[in-house]
Amino acid sequence: MNNINEQVAKHKIIPVITLHSADDAAPLADALIDGGLPVGEITFRTDAAEESIRRIVKACPDMLVGAGTVMNTEQAERAFGAGARFIVTAGFSHTVTKWCVGKGLPIFPGACTPSELMWLMEYDLHVAKFFPAAQFGGVATIKALAAPFPNMRFLPTGGVSEKNILEYLAFPKIIACGGSWMVKPELIAERKFDAITALTQTAVKLVNP
Repeated sequence: MNNINEQVAKHKIIPVITLHSADDAAPLADALIDGGLPVGEITFRTDAAEESIRRIVKACPDMLVGAGTVMNTEQAERAFGAGARFIVTAGFSHTVTKWCVGKGLPIFPGACTPSELMWLMEYDLHVAKFFPAAQFGGVATIKALAAPFPNMRFLPTGGVSEKNILEYLAFPKIIACGGSWMVKPELIAERKFDAITALTQTAVKLVNP
């Protein structure tokens, strides 16, 4: 798990990707890699998620690809079988968390309250997805939560953009941020992968001045 945490921290941004066609998976991965960001969270919001992960793993084996919006162990198992290297959940599920920990599959469970953070600690997990970040108070809330949980770090997602990501990353307890502005659904639908590469390059330069 620590190795995945280190890789995520190095990238600083995790593109949150929703794909409606697995045919777009490999070209999108190439676009992100060309933009300097070889990482992505494929959300299980569509039926294309599992096959998309499988195709990215095959075409771009060096890319750090995970599965997001995982709601149950069936989805987690499918993602794991497709080659996902980490799991992200919007909220906290004891069932999904226990399954992933048992498989040795890194997981970033959603947590927005002290009680949920204590649940993470029961599984010896130390990075929480904080979602939806903007609606739950953003950096101010994360700072308040971090005070009584000094060993906890956060992966905020939801409302994070090029306009505020530096504010998030300035707080050392934030390991990285999830964002979708460089992988907008309309750009993927129109197969404007050059535009995705350009947006990714700009994002990478922003967080690595």
